[in-house]
Amino acid sequence: MLVDDEPLALRGLKLRLADFAEIDIVGEAGNGREAVKQIKTLSPDLVFLDIQMPGLDGFGVVRALIGAPAPLIVFVTAYDKYAIDAFEANALDYLVKPVEEERLKDAVHRAREALKSRTAAHRESRLVELLASMSSDDRDRIKELLAEPIWTDKERYPERLSFKDGSKVVVLGADEIDWIDAAGDYMCIHAAGKTHIIRETMKTLEQRLDPTRFQRVHRSAIVNVRKVKELHPHSNGEYFLVLEGGAELKLSRSYKDVVARFL
Repeated sequence: MLVDDEPLALRGLKLRLADFAEIDIVGEAGNGREAVKQIKTLSPDLVFLDIQMPGLDGFGVVRALIGAPAPLIVFVTAYDKYAIDAFEANALDYLVKPVEEERLKDAVHRAREALKSRTAAHRESRLVELLASMSSDDRDRIKELLAEPIWTDKERYPERLSFKDGSKVVVLGADEIDWIDAAGDYMCIHAAGKTHIIRETMKTLEQRLDPTRFQRVHRSAIVNVRKVKELHPHSNGEYFLVLEGGAELKLSRSYKDVVARFL
């Protein structure tokens, strides 16, 4: 918010602040009484406040805000003799007219950092209040939830997935899928005794599938770990997986660490 009894000064500051993408001017006031009213109504984060104004001056505005949520204040004046009083009034910064570009940048930077610190402190305070209001059972339950490795993925990986197979869209439950393998530029999804051919990459498919259920076992194959019935080691370090339906897949040496998923 901008407060100044000189229309030209107000307009000039507004134009210069337009260069700062993070600043949104929510209001303007031409005197101290109007400033207090608008600050209480609009609750701005930052106020550029002229000190010398008829009636209620800049310091009077600050005093009138005592007891209410106060914004950060940057005092602006034509006289630097007010500097000490300005900082005693807990101003964030102090600018002398005509405002230099570098000083304005510094003031905006200080405001940005102060707002970050204020937000962080507010969140920390709210968190402390929340934890203090909880019972020991509530806190223990939160610890249990955080200890579950897949709790954050429950919504990310849906139980039902849709794929475009030619001119139709096929909807499959995640547990229906047995395995997926590549066929050139296409992917073959084997599910419930049927094969659905879709035009999608192995990488995008992996991102859609829950990694606790589906694992890459070859550069061109993904398997539903719940469908694996047998695991046969080979002398060259590879493995052969036998699925519930009888299908046999090769697990290459480069994916050997996946073996632990089946044990």
